[in-house]
Amino acid sequence: MKVAISGASGFIGSHLRERFKDFTVLDRGDSEEEIVKKLKGVAVVINLSGAPIVQKWTPEYKELLISSRIDTTKKLVNAINKSGVSQFISASAIGIYPNNKPCDEECDEIAGDFLSDLVVKWEHEAKKCKKSTAIFRFGVVLATDGGAFGTMLPTFKMGLGGTVGNGSMMTSWIDIEDLLRIYEFVIQNRLEGIYNVVSPKPITNFAYTKAIGKALFRPTFFPLSIIVAKMLFGEGVIVLTGSKEIYPKALLDAGFKFKYPDIHSSLTHLLGDRR
Repeated sequence: MKVAISGASGFIGSHLRERFKDFTVLDRGDSEEEIVKKLKGVAVVINLSGAPIVQKWTPEYKELLISSRIDTTKKLVNAINKSGVSQFISASAIGIYPNNKPCDEECDEIAGDFLSDLVVKWEHEAKKCKKSTAIFRFGVVLATDGGAFGTMLPTFKMGLGGTVGNGSMMTSWIDIEDLLRIYEFVIQNRLEGIYNVVSPKPITNFAYTKAIGKALFRPTFFPLSIIVAKMLFGEGVIVLTGSKEIYPKALLDAGFKFKYPDIHSSLTHLLGDRR
C-alpha cells in the first residue's frame, strides 16, 4: 500500500515515514495539478500540514496558522477528489473542546477561542473529501525527538522542570508508538469519522510533571509562571494553559487496544526503566 504524506518533514511526519516505507511526500508549495500527479498509485493520504502551534501568536503568525491549515487542506482535498485515492486521514486538535469539561467525540460544545475556531474551519475543509475520511484530533504527543515533550525534556533532565502555573489543568496525551499504531488500525479497518488521538487516562499537569521527574530521578521545583508564559506566547499561551480532559471513546468502541494507556507505562517506554 502506497501512502502520501502532507507535512512529512515535521515531527510526526518523520515517524510516519519510518513506519510506512512506500510513501510519497506532498509539499506545501505543490499546485493542485502537481498533487494529482503525485497521487497516482497512492491508496491513502495523510494530512499533517500546519505551522507549529506553540509559538507567539502575532497577527501575522495567526494568519500563517490559518493558511497553512485551511488553504493547504482545501487544495489537498480538491486533488484527492480528482484522484484514485481511497482513504484520507487529516490531522486536527483537541483544542476544539472546551476547558475543564470531560469530553469524548460525542461532545458538541466548542471552546469558542481562536484555536477552536481554527480547528472547526480546518475540519470543515477535510470533510469536503469524497473519499473515506478520518479526522484525528491530537492531544500532546509524547516522544523524545520532538513535540512539546521532546522540547522540554532537556530542561527536566537538568532538574529545572516544573508545573505550568499550579498544575491543576488536565493534560490529554498520546505515546508516539500508540499514535502510529492508530494510523495503522484506522487504515487497516478503513474507519471513518472523528477520533480523539489521546490515551484513555488524561492526568493533571501536576501529576504529569511529577511523573516525568520521577522517571528521570530529577526534582521538579520550577513552575512556569502563567504571567511569564503570556509574555512569551501571547494569546498562544492557551495551548500551554488550556485544561483538556479528553477521552478516545471512538477508538475504544472500534476495538483499538492501547499499548501505553497510562503515563507511567509511556514514560518507561520512552525513557527506559531507570530503577
